[in-house]
Amino acid sequence: MSTTTDDFTRGVEDGLRLSKRIYFGKDRSVAPPKPLLSMEKARRSLYPVSPMLYAVIFNPGIVDNPDVPSYQPHVHGRCDPPALIPLQMNGIDIDVDCCLDTAFVTLSGSWRVHCVMGSATCDCRLAIPMGLEGSILGVEVELIRKSYKTQLVVVDEKGDTENNAKPEDGGFLKPHIFTLTIPQVDGGSNISVKVRWSQKLIYKHGDFTLDVPFSFPEYVTPAGKKLTKKEKIQLSVNVGFGTQVMCKEPSHPLKEQKRAVGKLVFLYEAEVLTWSSSDFVFTYSVPTSNAFGGVFLQFPSSLTIDQKEMFSLYLFPGPDLSKKVIKKEVLFVVDISGSMKGRTIEATKSAVIAALSKLDQEDSFSILAFNDQTYLYSSTLELATEEALQKATDWMGMNFIPGGGTNMSIALDQAVEMLSGTKRSVPMIFFITDGAVENERQICEVMMKQLKNQGSELCPRIYTFGIGSFCNHYFLRMLAMIGRGHFVAASDPDSIVSRMEALFSRASSTVLLNIAIDGLDDLDALQVYPSVISDLCSEGPLIVFGHYRGGFSDTLKVKGLLADMSNFTIDLKVQRAKDIPLDKILAKQQIEHYTSQAWFLQDKKLEEKVAKMSMQSGVVSEYTRMVLLETVQVQEKQASTSSGTKKGKKESVEIREKVEMIKVLQRVGMGFGNLIATIENTPQGYEPKLPDQAEMLVRAAGNCCVNLCGKCCCMCCIQTCSRVNDQCAILVTQIITGLAFFGCFACCELCCGGD
Repeated sequence: MSTTTDDFTRGVEDGLRLSKRIYFGKDRSVAPPKPLLSMEKARRSLYPVSPMLYAVIFNPGIVDNPDVPSYQPHVHGRCDPPALIPLQMNGIDIDVDCCLDTAFVTLSGSWRVHCVMGSATCDCRLAIPMGLEGSILGVEVELIRKSYKTQLVVVDEKGDTENNAKPEDGGFLKPHIFTLTIPQVDGGSNISVKVRWSQKLIYKHGDFTLDVPFSFPEYVTPAGKKLTKKEKIQLSVNVGFGTQVMCKEPSHPLKEQKRAVGKLVFLYEAEVLTWSSSDFVFTYSVPTSNAFGGVFLQFPSSLTIDQKEMFSLYLFPGPDLSKKVIKKEVLFVVDISGSMKGRTIEATKSAVIAALSKLDQEDSFSILAFNDQTYLYSSTLELATEEALQKATDWMGMNFIPGGGTNMSIALDQAVEMLSGTKRSVPMIFFITDGAVENERQICEVMMKQLKNQGSELCPRIYTFGIGSFCNHYFLRMLAMIGRGHFVAASDPDSIVSRMEALFSRASSTVLLNIAIDGLDDLDALQVYPSVISDLCSEGPLIVFGHYRGGFSDTLKVKGLLADMSNFTIDLKVQRAKDIPLDKILAKQQIEHYTSQAWFLQDKKLEEKVAKMSMQSGVVSEYTRMVLLETVQVQEKQASTSSGTKKGKKESVEIREKVEMIKVLQRVGMGFGNLIATIENTPQGYEPKLPDQAEMLVRAAGNCCVNLCGKCCCMCCIQTCSRVNDQCAILVTQIITGLAFFGCFACCELCCGGD
């Protein structure tokens, strides 16, 4: 991913330079791109922070105003990587539907290829940044006489759907930025795009916060003062619990359209001179200080894979419960194998130091590093004093030296044993790794037995943190579920510190432990996910879902332990989900849980179920691939006979649509890890680069020169050549020229031939 992101930022940087060639006439209302500051700061700012469309420019000679040619000097050569010129936006419209803890966003926008001459074509690359835990659901693109849309298909085990997928065709540039390349768009044409995705609402201190990327740079404003620029935001909120909703000041001037118990509808629509320069942020809350929630039931539809009824339990901590923070015993278990070298280990060290600094002085901690062996900072947990934290920092500087293999079993066994027997505080294991091992299923089974046989009230909680694509994300997710914890992944070293901070902050906000649900025993064919219920945190709701047959009682009782180890009980009302799309809200969570179970149990039927759910909901999975379909309008002439005339044959033109799959995108799932890369200690971001044709030509020519010089540059040869007459020199020159001619054929065969 690092190579692709570097190419992207370099391409945008070149594109901003190329866009200065475009002449807009004297009446120009858009400012030219601002000069870049430092390289690092510029690269950071070049990632899209709002929906963007770029012209992909390989040949800089086609860059020009399609309406008013600028007659700029011709530019020779090619751009490698291709330059990415941000296109000017004509209009933008987002429709957001917030329900329980999830927001469904539909974005509709129009862009113009303003930077390519009318007689030329170019590819266009769409980039969509999404909010918290964003999941792409579909893309539709409309052009003149053709259109494109994405669709999910089942992965063919024979590999027929691979089709040489390229990173530039589409996929995730970053975990929250989805890209898609639209092929061969005419210069000067308009592109209409519709994108759907889902994202989680941020829940903290009793407030729900929606944050949708909606901040556009100045250079996407279209040239010309007379062009109308409209932006529109439509928002609907359904809390789901039949209570009033309190709203805070939004980022954009919304007008209330409708209000009911637990439901709100807002609208913002305006003609603007420049596009929005801030993200759309909306915060609301339920006016209660206590924990609240409910249980929702839904009948299966005719298209539902599982024909049993569905239920979902939601429990929110509320402001009062969020204030009662639990005392912690923390053990960081950090992978220091050879693959962690470089920026990965340095970022991991910084993340652990930052997490340690957030501990209260009453909390205790230790650090366990592992590769083939284990290295323990302290055999007993130490209080988180300033002196102890400094000592731990120095210890990491001396011991966090990457090398050796990856033995997770001994590290986890030692960690669980070290934190066993806790009575008055919560034991937490933060397991950090970038690799995969052969005995992952065995590790899960051993952890199940060890945690189940714990004699104390509080067994160790396991929070897992995966780095890069070589670790098995579903093993780490399964391990976290077994340990009542959570799983978080960092795609690259740059995101390790922020992602680790999010995981540690959520774990530190634990307010309710050992949660159990009463009232489910009388149901038939009951399936509950997760099978081990995690703790309740103040930074997110507890969500338990499943399938059943039978009759639900009117209420369910949820029990647990508070920070002072006293008992907590709450009754949750059971109701039918009349206007709540429960299957859509839970689709991503269901697919992730079922995929973890399918991996752990090696269940092919469960894999097929996940694939069907993925295609039905639009949420990508490990068993489906996203493809790009092209629909082209084709004109066909048909002969028809008119009644009443002998010469009745006429030709009528019928327009029909031809649909064809043109691209298979790269896998957008998290993956099951790379065992070979782990064994070979391959660093994150390393991709072996195959030599291109230019490199092969240089190498071949270089070898020819080396061989020629090795055979012809001895002293005897030089003395002999000095005595040769002119006619002989001409003959030798012609022979060498002929040999060089045949040598060029050999080079061409090497560069362009088969194997």
